[in-house]
Amino acid sequence: METFDIPEFKTVVNNADLVVPDGVPLVWALKALGEKTATQVRGSDLLLHLCRESEKSGIPIGLYGGTPDSLNDFRKFLKNEYSDLKITFSYSPPFRELTQEEQEKYVREIRASGCSILFVGIGCPKQEKWMAGHRDKIPCVMIGVGAAFDFFSGRKKHAPRWMQKAGLEWLFRLASDPRRLWKRYLKHNPRFIYYFGKQYIRYRFGRNEKV
Repeated sequence: METFDIPEFKTVVNNADLVVPDGVPLVWALKALGEKTATQVRGSDLLLHLCRESEKSGIPIGLYGGTPDSLNDFRKFLKNEYSDLKITFSYSPPFRELTQEEQEKYVREIRASGCSILFVGIGCPKQEKWMAGHRDKIPCVMIGVGAAFDFFSGRKKHAPRWMQKAGLEWLFRLASDPRRLWKRYLKHNPRFIYYFGKQYIRYRFGRNEKV
C-alpha cells in the first residue's frame, strides 16, 4: 500500500533486484491472480538461511540497523547459532537523518569491511529508500529485513507458526503493539482488500492480466 500511495517509492521497489511476499495474504493474492507457485518468504527466515549459507561458504556479512543494544544481542545470537559466521561490519544508525559526512563515513567503513551481504533492518519504507540511494556506492548485496534484528535479539516476539500459516501474523503484531499499529492496519487493510478485489475481477473476467 505504501507503493500504491507513493509513486516514488513504487519506483524504488520495482527497481529492486528481488522483491518477495513476506505475508501469507500476499501469497494468497498472488495465487488468485495466476501465480500458482508463489510461496511466503519472510525476511527473518531469509536472513537465517543466508547466514547459514554464508557460514558454510565463508562469505562475510554486515549488519545495519536496530538499536545499539538490540544489535549487540543480535550479534550474540548469530554467533551462538553460526559460530564460524564472519560479521565484518555492524552499525546501529541514530533515529534521525544522517549528515552527509556521516553517510560518507559509514559507506567507507562498509566498503572497507569487505562484507558481501549487508542486512538492512531500519524498517519500511526507510530501508528500501536507503538501499536504493546507496546502490551504486556499496559493492555488496543489500537485503532489507525489517524488524528481524529485534525478533532475534528477543525484543519482539514471533507470531506462533499456526498464526503465520493462517495469515494472521498481522493480528499478532497488532495485539503486541496496538498503539503504534492500529492506525496503519485500519487504513491499509480495507484498502488492500478493495484494490485487490478490483484487480482480481479484471484478471478473472476481463483481460486475464497478472500482477
